[in-house]
Amino acid sequence: MSITLTRRQQEIYEFLVENADRFPHPPTLAELCDAMNLSSRGSMHKQVQALIEAGLVEPMNGQRRGIRLTRQAPVTPDSASTEGLPFLGKIAAGRPLEAVTDQQHMQIPGWMTGDRSDCYILTVSGDSMIDEGILDGDLVIIEQTSTARNGDIIVALVDESEATLKRIEQKPGEVILHPANSTMESMHYSPDRVRIQGRLVGQLRTYH
Repeated sequence: MSITLTRRQQEIYEFLVENADRFPHPPTLAELCDAMNLSSRGSMHKQVQALIEAGLVEPMNGQRRGIRLTRQAPVTPDSASTEGLPFLGKIAAGRPLEAVTDQQHMQIPGWMTGDRSDCYILTVSGDSMIDEGILDGDLVIIEQTSTARNGDIIVALVDESEATLKRIEQKPGEVILHPANSTMESMHYSPDRVRIQGRLVGQLRTYH
């Protein structure tokens, strides 16, 4: 069974996995907010509740402490595919930048891709998607596809040479690539200049 999480839920879950030894006791919502630099405890409660319903975390019954990972939560290498996903280098979240195609592989939890096949991983470079919570240095999981719906965040290959991560809008005779940064302008192209190479389906972030 595949599990679909929002980006924020993925971030919280990944933080719990990567910092399992950081807390001497299961963390409270307040401690999670402080550790992840989040201000809204109510929003954290909503996201954690979704993780509980997905069976990834559980509340500490009878205690005032917070939550812990469940035993069935996919936190070990066995939860990832044997080979892992191809890691294809950097992609711009600012101005278009050529994608680097190193044939390395990276292990990720299988629930992050679910039943999807033909996924790969890119590193984000730039800050044009920050309003979507996609930051410089994040890893994004891309499902390989040549089509997309308006509003999807996609990998677009421009002029067969430069790849960029943007939200797509398709109109008759025009393709618009929208950043998620109020300081940047959308990019307008004729359809023959843009080829869709994939659609965003997941995101990873390392906390130091």
